[in-house]
Amino acid sequence: MKGAEAAADALLRYTDRQYTVPGFPITRLGALTRAELVINEKTALEYALGDSLTGRRSAVIVKNVGVNACADPLLQAAAQGLIGGVVLVAGDDPEACGSQIAQDSRFYGELAEIPVIEPDASTCYAGVEAALEASEQFSRIAMVRLTPQVLDAEAAETPVLRRERKGRLADRTWTMNGRVNAAGELYRSLFSWSSASSLNRWEGEPAGVGPAPGRTRIVTVNPLPEQAAGIREIRECGRAFVRDHRGVLPPKPQGPPRSMEDRGFSRSFCTNCPFVALMDLLKKRNMPLICDAGCSILVMNRPYELGVASYGMGASIAVAARSTKTALIGDYALLHSGLNALIDVYEKGLGLLCIVMKNDCTAMTGKQPAYDPIPYLQWADPVVCRADDGLTLERELVVTDRPRTLVVEGICPEGSSHETIAY
Repeated sequence: MKGAEAAADALLRYTDRQYTVPGFPITRLGALTRAELVINEKTALEYALGDSLTGRRSAVIVKNVGVNACADPLLQAAAQGLIGGVVLVAGDDPEACGSQIAQDSRFYGELAEIPVIEPDASTCYAGVEAALEASEQFSRIAMVRLTPQVLDAEAAETPVLRRERKGRLADRTWTMNGRVNAAGELYRSLFSWSSASSLNRWEGEPAGVGPAPGRTRIVTVNPLPEQAAGIREIRECGRAFVRDHRGVLPPKPQGPPRSMEDRGFSRSFCTNCPFVALMDLLKKRNMPLICDAGCSILVMNRPYELGVASYGMGASIAVAARSTKTALIGDYALLHSGLNALIDVYEKGLGLLCIVMKNDCTAMTGKQPAYDPIPYLQWADPVVCRADDGLTLERELVVTDRPRTLVVEGICPEGSSHETIAY
């Protein structure tokens, strides 16, 4: 079999769902896995994060420039955490044979502080499973980098055991800074994981990475194993990522994660917020949901504590479609980057209640004006009601087996500010 067939078989063995946006060099890999086609890469990764929240493993198969579209949830997932493993399969094109640029996706490993595995054709099975195990162990997305040389090479069928474990979500009592510190400590431990990985083989000079030949094989390329510091000649495909990252040390400890109790307070909606009635009804019905960026994220805090997770701007829709079935998003976030996901959800007829808080501004950043989303939602046949329309809210706040959009209108009062809840 070819490397593409081995990688496809590994993904089918070790993940429960696969998503793809076609493009060279991973178009065939997506077809071999019968991966679900998605409107864009960001939505695909958000679907995978939704699967993760329910304990399912998922793979997202994209080309190098597609990784760019994943950047927001990719970076935020490390701080927010996950449950089931998520692997981002990055098809790099170092010679720009079928791409507009020769982007090297391994640099995202350093930026997002995620494990990156670059197998050769002989380690596709072990590499995919190791990436998923690392995703679960360190509660973040893992990347597998594949190049045309690996996908086209001859490969043996060498399955390994599937060994699932469970990741963890960030503690809801931590501040945002506390979540970042906790994620940083897990990233520090990734350095030891890489150095101890049996995927690497240390047999002297030179070292080969991915399809490049060498006596030594380096497969865990971010963070690099400490043994790589002593290798003089390194052969790799693309930028000199491994060569230039030899000897890189773990980040300095930032201290234990700070909780809201340590800080002495948390934040909630303004006392005169028009959407408080909506939040109270959600709480009364105990409806777990996925929060977006903006004021919706406050529903994770006291007194509501309904938010399961939040993976960034526009991410709530696709994540919720694969998990809680209820998304809470603002009008600005919807138009910023949530609308594509909503289109994909409607095209596939997924069960989802998308609640849009329409306040005509970006309340979190200074009440700058936001576009009216209603003209751009007519295809979704949304239900539109005022925030004080209790009868409509009572009737419409239900999850069904089809996609539904509820736009709740309210105006932020002048001079209002988020309520501080003392601990």
